[in-house]
Amino acid sequence: MIKNLIEKEGSPPKLCEEKVLGGIDQNGNYTTTIVQKVKNGVIPANIVVQKEYTEDKTSPDYIPKSYRSQSFLSRFLTKCLELCGITFLQPIKWKNVTSIMLLHIVALYVILAFPVFEVKLLTVFWGFVVGIVGGFGVTGGAHRLWSHKAYKAKLPLRILLMLAYTVAGQNSLYDWIRDHRIHHKFSETDADPHNSNRGFFFSHVGWLMLYKHPEVIKKGNSIDLSDILADPVIQFHEKYFIPLKMFLCFYLPCAIPVYCWNETWFWAFVATGIVRYVFGLNFTWSVNSVAHLWGFRPFDKRINPVENITVAICALGEGWHNYHHVFPWDYKAAELGDYKVNLTTMFIDFFAAIGWAYDLKQPTKDMVRRTVEKYGDGSHDVYGHFHPEEMPDPYETDNNNETKKD
Repeated sequence: MIKNLIEKEGSPPKLCEEKVLGGIDQNGNYTTTIVQKVKNGVIPANIVVQKEYTEDKTSPDYIPKSYRSQSFLSRFLTKCLELCGITFLQPIKWKNVTSIMLLHIVALYVILAFPVFEVKLLTVFWGFVVGIVGGFGVTGGAHRLWSHKAYKAKLPLRILLMLAYTVAGQNSLYDWIRDHRIHHKFSETDADPHNSNRGFFFSHVGWLMLYKHPEVIKKGNSIDLSDILADPVIQFHEKYFIPLKMFLCFYLPCAIPVYCWNETWFWAFVATGIVRYVFGLNFTWSVNSVAHLWGFRPFDKRINPVENITVAICALGEGWHNYHHVFPWDYKAAELGDYKVNLTTMFIDFFAAIGWAYDLKQPTKDMVRRTVEKYGDGSHDVYGHFHPEEMPDPYETDNNNETKKD
């Protein structure tokens, strides 16, 4: 069976119909990652293969035995919580809990004590610029290009987006795209990696602190990732993910202030390494949490995702989430054509103008109108939804008015 998962040596691995069901590693990743990790037909020692799932194993209360192969410290901390009456459906990823907590504690301290610091304002501005670059990598690259194939990009733009995404310092592109496609296909179910029905904290960051729900692992096998596995840019990113992340997310953003305007390494790291990184993470997470809980549903009132202008501004245009879940293949991820609340669309339009982005997909006006009338909650006019390019020409409007008068 394993041989069927391996292509000829030197060629990129591809998904096959025959899979090892239930194969998961210590991070909770499922079989499609095994395709990436298997070498010469040998499964690494840290991969646990379960040949099949039974009905009882996929129940909400089932926890795969492989999830219990944690360190002594992890088991000890989990036991302490259990003694306090605190239990979780899935085991806790204590490494993630620790790192996320430390990052936020440091960032919060720096923000609250900022006036007394000697960090240069240029360094703060540089951190903002780096955050924008990383944001475009997430929204324009991982999300709209690779997860939804909402447009096509030539090789130079794909490389640029891959590098920009790495600046953001999130999971590998492969993992991000896989989780996002699962999220859309099984939204607000146990198979959704960040199911908002489990509360704000879980959908915002808690899902990263726990091992995946068995349903995420099981249903994840139905997600087609062959296009991702065949993309040499993503394969390069996957192969060199750790060194790329260390260099582009942390070292380079810190080194430029140090060598260009004599910032100290400490403040360069704190401002452009930690604070910028934490803000970027939370802006992305807010799409999974805030944009699924608080806002309007002008396009489909039956689903959780909402339109939230605050998230749209912070996440470079990703807050128009009710629309996005109805039309996930629209490259704008919104009906709004206003660049002020959708900077990612401006980014894509710019590269479309120079020929690097093409085949930009979007629904017709009539398709959107019929959807609003049939499923919307009546709030369609709250944000003044319109496309500037679809507004009538003033000359045509004048002629129409004259015709009516006659």
